[in-house]
Amino acid sequence: MAETLVQLVLALVLGGLLGIERRLYGRWADVRTHMMVAMGAAMFMAVGKHVAPGSDDITRVVQGIAAGVGFLGAGTILKLSDQLEVKGLTTASSIWLSAGVGTAAGCGAYGLALGATVISVAVLVVLRPLEKKLERRD
Repeated sequence: MAETLVQLVLALVLGGLLGIERRLYGRWADVRTHMMVAMGAAMFMAVGKHVAPGSDDITRVVQGIAAGVGFLGAGTILKLSDQLEVKGLTTASSIWLSAGVGTAAGCGAYGLALGATVISVAVLVVLRPLEKKLERRD
């Protein structure tokens, strides 16, 4: 029980870090959304391990999380006009990644969860200026 609580809290904190970056740039899905998605994924992993202890087939839970959260993320994508103008893809992918981070935490793969979060926040923050510069060149 204590380990499961650690996994849930870690997922919550790491999801929150991803959400903070989204909040800083005024995106729709921010801190609370990312926290809930990450913790929800960790919870589903805990439930899967509880329902079928010792089972090697936890991959079905992972598959369900990945597919289910994909639908949630798709709801953040907007087609704004008749032209090629789509918004929300990065937020959708960060929601999906939050689920991955939560899944890793829920599996006890703490290093993977932390490493993915750090790398992802770096990608979101560091590449933003480069992306803006490239947009101006178009």
